[in-house]
Amino acid sequence: MMVDIFHNFYRGKRVLVTGHTGFKGSWLSIWLHELGAEVIGLSLDPATERDNFVLSGIGSKIIDLRGDIRNGELVKRVFKDYQPEIVFHLAAQPLVRESYDIPVETYETNVMGTIHVMEAIRVTESIKVAVMITTDKCYENAEQLWGYRENEPMGGYDPYSSSKGCAEIAISSWRRSFLNPGNYNVHGKSIASVRAGNVIGGGDWAKDRIIPDCIKALEANETIEVRSPRSIRPWQHVLEPLSGYMLLAQKMWNAPVSYCESWNFGPKLESVANVWDIATSVVKYYGKGTFVDASDHNSLHEAKLLMLDISKAYFKLGWQPRLKMEQSVQLTVDWYKRYKNESVYDLCIEQITKYINV
Repeated sequence: MMVDIFHNFYRGKRVLVTGHTGFKGSWLSIWLHELGAEVIGLSLDPATERDNFVLSGIGSKIIDLRGDIRNGELVKRVFKDYQPEIVFHLAAQPLVRESYDIPVETYETNVMGTIHVMEAIRVTESIKVAVMITTDKCYENAEQLWGYRENEPMGGYDPYSSSKGCAEIAISSWRRSFLNPGNYNVHGKSIASVRAGNVIGGGDWAKDRIIPDCIKALEANETIEVRSPRSIRPWQHVLEPLSGYMLLAQKMWNAPVSYCESWNFGPKLESVANVWDIATSVVKYYGKGTFVDASDHNSLHEAKLLMLDISKAYFKLGWQPRLKMEQSVQLTVDWYKRYKNESVYDLCIEQITKYINV
């Protein structure tokens, strides 16, 4: 039985997770289920048969609903039918390079989809807390050497990043216009947005991400091609931001007008590293493999440097990362080395337990 670091808060609560079939959503759903929450998931189908959602079988343990958040009436109907108390909104088109191919769909999902979810939150009386997940890429990135703080300007070069910047502006607008903390006694809802760094962990097979790229090459006995070896990112295991989101929701429930704002959940500075370092660590912990610099100077624009300042979460929430970069990579690689031969659900529970006990 895993330790409940939230002190029984989630037991019996109705929690709706959009994007529950995705990488982060599946881990969140597993953790919430183990804590005794009644989890309702709304999402598109999982991307592959090897996704953590599929292999863990979490769909059979929760209310597993399929639907597109671009359909506002569908979203409202799901909220009305299931009357959630807490919402974690993760559903998104999450890939930078993909956004160049499908910019309109990226905006429809990440901006209008978020607005549809907020409208459903607004008209569903049962909801008390909503945590809206965006990204560290929502900031207007000047590739500065210090981390971005929550009050810095939104922006984004590529369609994905800019769509998330737009979503942040929309969330702020809905909070001020309809769910204003000053009118909490009228509407009874607390809404926050959260921004995490580059998240790694078992069960992610998305294209153009360094860990899945490494694992696919290693499983095929091929050389790993490192596309952006010098790009620097704040790397963190998936359980790090999820622990922050869940802690924030608990704080919002207990003090609704004190925490309904934006929050960064990133790693400590020693876990800010370049892509080449991550590939090196993956090969080290996997026990085999080679990799080459596959830089393409004509490739689509992606940020070379991005960091988050997590001072606010540390001082106001009492949250801080538990893992160093090497530990995050080791835990991630361990999942990929074992998923073919073990119960993936049990493996996830083991890793959550290990994370809690660090």
